[in-house]
Amino acid sequence: MALFDHPAYDDHERVLFARDHRSGLRAVIAVHRTGPRNAMGGTRMWQYATEADGIADALRLSQAMTYKSALAGLPFGGGKAVIFGAPGRDKTAALLRAMGNAVDTLGGRFVTGEDVGIAVDDVAVMRESTDHVLGGEGVDSDEPAAAGVLAAIRSGAQRVWGTPDLDGRTIAVQGLGKVGSFLCRMLAEAGADLLVADIRPDAVRSAVKEYDAREVAVDDIAGQPVDIFAPCALGDVLTPASVPRLKAKVVAGAANNQLSAPEVADLLREAGILYAPDFIANGGGLINNAALLDGYDRARVLKDCARIGDTLTEVYDLADKNNTSTHTAATDLARRRTRDR
Repeated sequence: MALFDHPAYDDHERVLFARDHRSGLRAVIAVHRTGPRNAMGGTRMWQYATEADGIADALRLSQAMTYKSALAGLPFGGGKAVIFGAPGRDKTAALLRAMGNAVDTLGGRFVTGEDVGIAVDDVAVMRESTDHVLGGEGVDSDEPAAAGVLAAIRSGAQRVWGTPDLDGRTIAVQGLGKVGSFLCRMLAEAGADLLVADIRPDAVRSAVKEYDAREVAVDDIAGQPVDIFAPCALGDVLTPASVPRLKAKVVAGAANNQLSAPEVADLLREAGILYAPDFIANGGGLINNAALLDGYDRARVLKDCARIGDTLTEVYDLADKNNTSTHTAATDLARRRTRDR
């Protein structure tokens, strides 16, 4: 693939390809910007259809991390690492240690942690070969991530219906991993009626039982007649084909790269659907992990996560003022803040 001409390249500072034949590691680390301190972003392990798909994912995710940090007011740039392979089949301690070695070659320019396919225990193994990892300190990032999404949902409700109150609102949650499950709990406590979907039947059964949620098939959840749609699984859920099926008035979730292409945000705007750009809505995890470096205070972290709603209000105002999509407004604001710091 032509890396420097790739649509998601965006002048990345560094793209490292790592190969370790003994462990079977094949990975890419994309550092979009190092920021005043360094670049932060998780390591994910996934079986992509092609290597080009994995590289593109790393590029897009690392760029989003830069924007996420800038809009959260954090002194970090963005990076992301991708390990090619099926976690349940290919992940070994040797492979994780080799990945740690790859991260270490960047000399601290990139600090990483858990992501899709990489758990806290895996990060602990990576720590055997590098100091530049976060995770396993006894502080989970999933609840803060969910708290940030909740703030995004409340901000969207305020914009559309004039109140952040979610009591009686119908919300569809796609993806019941740790963040999605925390979000369901918070939404249920706020009085929302939940529709849920996940590829794991046990996760769905648990949500149905605990939150009196209604089960919906994974392929059907996006098109349900709800007030709010919260994508909390993998990305590319918002496409030219899926947007016409949406019946929600607000889209705000934890998933990364929800738009299959930036132009999809224009389709959402034309359809009268308020979209909370994912790199703002899911910023709680980064806020939490950044706090680990500077004296952790859980109450302060959750307070900072709540301010995600204020950032989105600013973005919505800019979008209205400039007659653009919320994605364009958020990207412009993030680039400006990145340049100014």
